[in-house]
Amino acid sequence: MPNSEKILVVEDETTILRVLGTILTANGYQVITAETGQQAVTMASSHCPDLILLDLGLPGMDGLEVIKKLRQWSGTPILVVSARDEEDEKVRAFDLGADDYITKPFGTSELLARIRAARRHANQLAAERAMVSSSYEYKDFKIDFERRTVTIAGKEIHLTQNEYKIVERLARQPGRVLTYTTLLHDIWGPYKGDDNQILRVNMANIRRKLEKNPAEPRYILTENGVGYRMADGE
Repeated sequence: MPNSEKILVVEDETTILRVLGTILTANGYQVITAETGQQAVTMASSHCPDLILLDLGLPGMDGLEVIKKLRQWSGTPILVVSARDEEDEKVRAFDLGADDYITKPFGTSELLARIRAARRHANQLAAERAMVSSSYEYKDFKIDFERRTVTIAGKEIHLTQNEYKIVERLARQPGRVLTYTTLLHDIWGPYKGDDNQILRVNMANIRRKLEKNPAEPRYILTENGVGYRMADGE
């Protein structure tokens, strides 16, 4: 059955990487791969996977350091897949923020079950957060966080994945100014740098889609030199 969920597989052994990719693809997952820790951090930031399968024995930056770096900004479920079965290694991985740990060798059924369990847990947490506020409304502008839809006067507006993330991030805290750095960090990860160009381009596209006059925005307001804020909901 087709699956829209994307999994980042981090493994330096080509044979194992190929096997995991084949298993996941056969079960409908989208698969992206990395063979080093630094590649893993970069891929997680740029591709926003739904789950990460992470080997600990990586060249250079090992898996534990990858977990530590990812948990500075990302809540993406991390399932450690490792030949290391020492208890202290497992404890360190969990303490750093891993969600689960499976020891090689393992069966396909167990791997898929662990992935489903990690995703269920992540979805439950997301649902709990969404219950705090399930929508944002300002005049004729509405965001349904649960359905991930944006409408103006009842008409749905199509946004790209990153455009929606920006709009949702601002709408979760209406009236509060979020700095350029905060938005870059939250949407693209901490390794994007301080260049605001990608944020400005996305915001220009968002305003063309949302505003009658993008030069005089009503919904997402600019604090010059600082960042953006969403108009207070009514």
